[in-house]
Amino acid sequence: MSLAVLRRNVLRSFAALASAVPLFRPGNSLPGAAAPLMGAPPASTTPTAAPGTAARRALRLSLKASVSEGIVAEVFTACAGATVLTAWALALKLGPFLVGVMTALPFFAQFIQFPAAWLTSTFGYRRVALVAVFLSRQVMLPLCVLPWLPLTLAGQQRLLVAVAAVSAVLGVIGNNAWVAWMGELVPESIRGRFFGRRTALCTLGSTLASLVAGVLMDKLRPPEGVGLGLPLLAGLACVAGGVTTVLMMRQHDPAPQKEKAKLDFRAALLPLRDERARRVLVYQVAWNAAVGVSAPFYSFHMLKNLKMSFLTMALYLAAVAGMRMLAAPLWGKILDRVGAQPVLLACSLGIGVIPTIWLFPTATFLWPLLLDVVMAGVLWGGHGLAIFALPLSVAPRKGRPFYLAAFSTAGGLAYAAASALGGGLASLLPTEFTLGGHLWVNLHVLFLLSAVTRVSAAFLATRIIEPDAKPVCSLGALVSMMSSRLRARSMPVPATAPVLAETRSANAEP
Repeated sequence: MSLAVLRRNVLRSFAALASAVPLFRPGNSLPGAAAPLMGAPPASTTPTAAPGTAARRALRLSLKASVSEGIVAEVFTACAGATVLTAWALALKLGPFLVGVMTALPFFAQFIQFPAAWLTSTFGYRRVALVAVFLSRQVMLPLCVLPWLPLTLAGQQRLLVAVAAVSAVLGVIGNNAWVAWMGELVPESIRGRFFGRRTALCTLGSTLASLVAGVLMDKLRPPEGVGLGLPLLAGLACVAGGVTTVLMMRQHDPAPQKEKAKLDFRAALLPLRDERARRVLVYQVAWNAAVGVSAPFYSFHMLKNLKMSFLTMALYLAAVAGMRMLAAPLWGKILDRVGAQPVLLACSLGIGVIPTIWLFPTATFLWPLLLDVVMAGVLWGGHGLAIFALPLSVAPRKGRPFYLAAFSTAGGLAYAAASALGGGLASLLPTEFTLGGHLWVNLHVLFLLSAVTRVSAAFLATRIIEPDAKPVCSLGALVSMMSSRLRARSMPVPATAPVLAETRSANAEP
């Protein structure tokens, strides 16, 4: 394989990775962890590119500004993401139920996907993106002065949850508009290279910003109460949010005179009438519910029960991100060879085992988390690629935005509801108890429950029908397919194979 082909495959994998909606544990420091970085444009979007030197110059400047905006946006995420919100929750003595509700709010907010699409269509993607993203990143302002406001502890708790809720709603609206804007702005011929480069640089920025935020919280956060560290991070988040808005304003609108499409909300029912889409919806609901039972509580568990410092947490999350980026090109190749459905099944089954790893670490014994770093990074990388590619292949071009909105809404609401239920269950259990001579905490029950339900939900992937691909309906068939592909790859290649491969590549859709 030539270097150019390898580089193209890697960048294509990074671009698809950037477009996957992140359904990992809240707190993961990854590009795309916060709106409006959650998606690359759908493949069906046709950008408008005006010819001429001026247009090319405007495009270059816009793309440079977009890359810079993505890097600075990771600073905002590091200072105001789920890990920091968990620290706020601990400082304000929120119980497990409210922690579950608060960290599930971005997924509850998926319910407004359809109204967000209407706003984008009515007022224009650039205008909506600028306003919604700016407001979503300035909503942290009340937290800058929260310790000095004349509020009771209960009032401070309500204000924190309200800030998280408003940020989540505005984030969904901003992301919807940003995806449409980037679909028009970035030419399809360079889309893979651009988003691959952007994702890689955002990952670097995310890692560095998370490490700095972790050091600040460790140094400035007192054992009890809010202290100065958390308000300082909220202030830095607002500053970073203002800078990202300025950088977004430098990105032009490639089609300002384009007539806005009228949305027919009856099209929202199309996925329910489509058998293939219904099967994906069933998997999304079951899978996200299984993940949501425990997902909001890993950061809480690391801080409260494992006594990890914020710097240690940042290093852990950076290691997961690194493994994910390393595994992405390989998963991209496998996905091209066997399809999205087999990759989804394999990764779902493997991810089902991950919560059981968290039954073993203690405050003085963190080494089992190294296994989690490898498994979570590798398997979530493949799952993210597959779960992004599959809905796009199942959804027809006509009505595709509503199909994608339905998938996001169903999965997000299932995750949010399960997170709230998980928090309620944890609050009913004793904080610590002994069973079989081993000390357990209430969150261990959620981890075990999540593992069982994840494995059960994974088998729903066998029912998914992927167009132009042979779905795998059993674990044995999956192993057989992977083995045959690997054997075929290791056999001697005829002299005509490169020509045939190049022909297939030339005829394939991007």
